[in-house]
Amino acid sequence: MSDVVIRPLRFTADVEAMRAFLESLGLRSRIESERGGWVDMVTGDGMVALHDAASSSTGGQPGQTSLSFEADKLDDVKDRLEQAGFTEVTVFDEAYGRVLSVTGPDDVVIWIDERTEDLYGYKLHDANPDERWSVTPYLTGADEDAWRRFLAALTVGTTVRFGPGPAFAVRLDLTTTEDLDEVARRVEGTRTEAGLELTDPDGQLVVIHG
Repeated sequence: MSDVVIRPLRFTADVEAMRAFLESLGLRSRIESERGGWVDMVTGDGMVALHDAASSSTGGQPGQTSLSFEADKLDDVKDRLEQAGFTEVTVFDEAYGRVLSVTGPDDVVIWIDERTEDLYGYKLHDANPDERWSVTPYLTGADEDAWRRFLAALTVGTTVRFGPGPAFAVRLDLTTTEDLDEVARRVEGTRTEAGLELTDPDGQLVVIHG
C-alpha cells in the first residue's frame, strides 16, 4: 500500500446495503467497527469508507460523500503540504488514532487518518479485493489546478476526475479493467458514453468507467 491512499467517505443511511453494493463490484471490507456504523473497504487502488450518517458527529447526511485519505506518517505529509503552500495544517489525536486536518482548495477541510496497528474496538478482515478495480472520485465545482497541486503534494497517483457544478461536491466513481458488460450482468445499470451508470442504495449516482 502506498504512503497516501485516497479514501472517499460516504455517509450512508444503510451501511450494510452500501457494503453489499460495493462488494458486488469487487471491493472488500478491510476494517469495521465492532459496534457497527463504520467500514472501510479496499480495491486494487484506493479505498472507500462507509459511515452511518445517523451517528455522524459532523452532521454528515445520507448520500453525502466527502474526500478523505489514509497515510503512513502524518508528520511527513504535514511537511509536504506546508511546502506546497497549504499551511492550515493540524495533527491531533482521536480515540482511534492520529489525524491530520488541512484546509485544501476551495476552502474544503480534508481529514487524513494515520494507519495504526492498534485496532481496539475494530475487526480486521483478510481483504482480497478485485485488483481490476480502483477508486476514482469525481469532483464537481472544484478548482482543478489547485486540487491537482494538492494531490501532487500528497503524492497521490490515483486518477481523480473533474466536472462542472455549482459548488464543490464529491461523487463516488470507480474505474475497472473488467468488461463493463460483465459488470452489468450482476448489477443493474445504464450504459452511457461515460461508462456504466448505477444508482447506489443511498440513491446516489455512481459511474463505473472502463
